[in-house]
Amino acid sequence: MIQFLQFVGALSLMVILHEMGHYIAARIFGVRVEKFYLFFNPGFTLFKYTSKKSGTEYGIGWLPFGGYVKLSGMIDESLDTQQMQKEPAPYEFRAKPAWQRLIIMAGGVFMNFLTAVIVYAMLLFAYGKEYVALDDAKYGMAFSEVAQKHGFADGDKLLMADGIKLEALDYDAMHSILNAKEIKVLRGDDTVLIPIDESLQLDLVSAQTGFASFRCPFVVKKVMDMSPAQVAGMQEGDSVVAMNGITVITHQDANGVLKSNKLTPITIEYVRKGNVYTTTATPDAEGMLGVYLTPYYELLPITKIEYGFFESFPLGLAEGTQMFTSYADDFKIVFTPEGASSIGGFGTLAGLFPNVFSAQYFWTFVAYLSVVLAFMNLLPIPGLDGGHILFLLIECIRRKPLSQKFMVNAQIVGMILLFGLLIYANGMDLFRWLK
Repeated sequence: MIQFLQFVGALSLMVILHEMGHYIAARIFGVRVEKFYLFFNPGFTLFKYTSKKSGTEYGIGWLPFGGYVKLSGMIDESLDTQQMQKEPAPYEFRAKPAWQRLIIMAGGVFMNFLTAVIVYAMLLFAYGKEYVALDDAKYGMAFSEVAQKHGFADGDKLLMADGIKLEALDYDAMHSILNAKEIKVLRGDDTVLIPIDESLQLDLVSAQTGFASFRCPFVVKKVMDMSPAQVAGMQEGDSVVAMNGITVITHQDANGVLKSNKLTPITIEYVRKGNVYTTTATPDAEGMLGVYLTPYYELLPITKIEYGFFESFPLGLAEGTQMFTSYADDFKIVFTPEGASSIGGFGTLAGLFPNVFSAQYFWTFVAYLSVVLAFMNLLPIPGLDGGHILFLLIECIRRKPLSQKFMVNAQIVGMILLFGLLIYANGMDLFRWLK
């Protein structure tokens, strides 16, 4: 429920702000706004209110696929062509110059990008930047099976992507790694160059797995009741150093021993308050001891950078721009079989939120969702802002508007494509859940 409420809240906020961009631009240029809706309302409306001053009907629909503003004199999702049979009134969208209509159509995308910049700036001001520097990854990285097939090895320390130093394992670093031609790593005392091609990204998407995580010691955070670890007398803070005589430097080292000794007693050496103890434990049928491990960010040094209020805004702009260009660059993966099979709908998006509320994470995701919404609406698909912008640019070039028949047909085709994509994306969520 907490995940669902966070998702609905973030989506609603993004839709309202997007439509507000169109609304504000339309009002500036004197275009009458007939409706302003959160969600679509085919058949009936959950709530509506009509302003006596502006005549705008504000409402909440029942179909949570987005939202819309209905502008007088414009062919949109409503496919209302009756008013188009009359001479254009001065307050209608079609009566305005093409450059004004272009600004109105771009208003939603601009508002979403502006939201992302402001949120990123405020996050930097409020929380600063905290991360584990790759230079401080004492034990190197643990790589997924896919990454290992492409030449990475557990314990490698990430150094550079195409000669550019990698600072932290974040979105920017991953984008650099996946789009690099070679990655330099430190393996033991040697530097190794690992060639990278597009298949790494495709394989990661297909496997739906991560790339790498920090290796860190096996330190017990919490012992579950009635677990093998509790029966063996282990406690919070115990640091495992050996299993069955095999040295355990990181918790990844322990996984192999545990998985190969399911339901079989093993000896465990651990350190507690500077003293070494030995016990015997029997991993369960899944090869688990029944403990929560201390996360890497509590065991490795944390780099923290704080920013002033005014300093945060140019950084927020840089963050939003970098996120937008990176997302646009990575979007090509959608047109591959691996990318198409990984598309998800509302269930996938809701699952990205944690099951406990975190203001920092919530607003970080709001900023990311704003960037995604801005980019998606720029796609030149009829029914999206990008489609309207494309047609307006064509009108500017040919110096006369496209025919009403063409606009209606294009809108219908666009709506079919968009609803088809929504059905496919949410159908993939259902397929994965049933699988």
